[in-house]
Amino acid sequence: MRRLLLVSLLVMLTACGSSLYRWEETQGDARADQAYEVQKGDTLYSIAFRYGLDFRQLAKWNDIGSDYTIYPGQQLSLLPGDGSLAAAPREPTRPAQAAAPPSPRATTSSGITWQWPTEGSLLATFGANNATGKGIDIGGIVGDDVRAAAAGKVVYAGSGLIGYGKIIIIKHSEEFLSAYGHNSELFVSEGEQVEQGERIAKMGRGPESRPLLHFEIRINGKAVDPLPYLPAR
Repeated sequence: MRRLLLVSLLVMLTACGSSLYRWEETQGDARADQAYEVQKGDTLYSIAFRYGLDFRQLAKWNDIGSDYTIYPGQQLSLLPGDGSLAAAPREPTRPAQAAAPPSPRATTSSGITWQWPTEGSLLATFGANNATGKGIDIGGIVGDDVRAAAAGKVVYAGSGLIGYGKIIIIKHSEEFLSAYGHNSELFVSEGEQVEQGERIAKMGRGPESRPLLHFEIRINGKAVDPLPYLPAR
């Protein structure tokens, strides 16, 4: 009987200890998610992209000027000064436009003309159980051309975003960004202006070594389904 009680007590203590560890671990992760230490190669845009934030809000919360300059070792708060979660600015109201037949090559939304970034077939839709679920996956052959879906400025080009491989992020306006992940080779650098349809990379391999391009459109830091913005195929 005494042995049975001892065993029961040990089981209860072990369970409590495990629960406490999980709670502390969760709390630690939550605290860590409120700040970020800038690493070499980071840009304000890539950090905002990683955490689904509006780069303008991130700059404001950390008193960063309009040049958006950051440096390695800098501690960035990922929340407003009061610690609350601020709502991202709303997507700008789209002006009414006269109806026109859809173009097979490009379509215009919010003053931005979009085209497909590569020619392959659609492999995964927005929200699908792929590497990120925040965009679409487009198939093809390793080395296929990846082109800018719209004109803009390259604000990140590198491999510092886990889960995206070699990625390019293009800023099209104060609200719109597009991202191109899992490339095998990049042809543009940060700060470059690119035209719509300009070749910016070569397709590489994504999860499970499958040839694909992962493509995202973000509005004020929030990932949206790219398909409504791209011309119908």
